[in-house]
Amino acid sequence: MPAPLVARTRTELAEARGKLDGPVAVVMTMGAMHEGHEALIRAASARADHVLVTLFVNPLQFGPNEDFGRYPRTFDEDLARCAQLGVDVLFAPDREVMYPGGDPQTRVNPGPRGEILEGASRPGFFHGVLTVVLKLLQLTRPDFVFFGEKDYQQLALVRQMVADFNVPTEIVGVPTDREPDGLARSSRNRYLSEGARIGSLALWAALSAGADAAAAGVGPEATLAAARDAFGGTAGAAAVPVELDYLVLTAPDLGPAPAHGPGRLLVAAWIDRAPDEGRPGTRLIDNGPVDLA
Repeated sequence: MPAPLVARTRTELAEARGKLDGPVAVVMTMGAMHEGHEALIRAASARADHVLVTLFVNPLQFGPNEDFGRYPRTFDEDLARCAQLGVDVLFAPDREVMYPGGDPQTRVNPGPRGEILEGASRPGFFHGVLTVVLKLLQLTRPDFVFFGEKDYQQLALVRQMVADFNVPTEIVGVPTDREPDGLARSSRNRYLSEGARIGSLALWAALSAGADAAAAGVGPEATLAAARDAFGGTAGAAAVPVELDYLVLTAPDLGPAPAHGPGRLLVAAWIDRAPDEGRPGTRLIDNGPVDLA
């Protein structure tokens, strides 16, 4: 497959976008691509005539003590992966192109549901996410944008933003791509040591146990308790510290969990965090659907 056209500036992007006839799908990434990104690109290719991938490590969504500096940057490998998948255009701007006047003074407020879960653990996170997503929507003008369900809160908030601002783009969610043992694929997985990799399975254990409990008809409280028990059992057996950040059961729109019907379990945890020993740890998130019988 030919390599995608690489656009670094807004002018180059506008020229490349103008040559794409027919429906265009966009996949927004921060690079360090893996099989999960491939699943998004394949889903986009199946829906649209052309696929445009964005690659930008967005500084607005990293807090002062987070991993912006060490976030993996693998442009050559990402470009090769895009070429194999038939991507038409790769937009890879630097910070000055995305924020030519410095960090924007106007930012998108995600609303109340952007201040819970990831928003509570990472203040300002979704202000940064939605701001860059809206900018990329304006720059790329897609018919469809594909997001992974692994970042479920992000997906829900982007859908809400697009609806609230009348953005003429369809937001498409793609189920989480997983390793054979259930671990959600993530660019941050490369940080995990062998012991941390085993400990990280506590997240999948919680989601699996919760889904089974929900299907058995035990109700929302017992469903959440089963998920917590499974997380604690797996975490307790790990050779490295596994610290739960949050584990909650909500409605699909992140509202209160229903007594019956569809729900969503969302979990976040720190794996192998020991600052006193020079280990910053890796923070992982995951989620999955449940059906409260």
